[in-house]
Amino acid sequence: MNIPGWYVWIALGLAALQVLGLVPIVRRLRGDDPALRSQARLELVETFGTLMLMGGLLLSLTVAKAWFWLAAAGFALMAAGYAVKGIRRLRARRCPTP
Repeated sequence: MNIPGWYVWIALGLAALQVLGLVPIVRRLRGDDPALRSQARLELVETFGTLMLMGGLLLSLTVAKAWFWLAAAGFALMAAGYAVKGIRRLRARRCPTP
């Protein structure tokens, strides 16, 4: 399958934006508030999952199909992060703090 050259540049640009998005997450990980650190860990999992997903798709489409496992692992990582965030939101809605 021939992938146009502009697709590769778009994917690399999106990956660069994800890497730039890691800066505020790392800053929150170094903070003092445990709640913010916990939330930053989940965002870190999501960001790495997104990077793995995009990298795996890009490599599987341009280099070899054998790299698709990286995209599948990234998708699983993202899904786990979103599931934990969803469970936390449901708990917060059920037990409001006074």
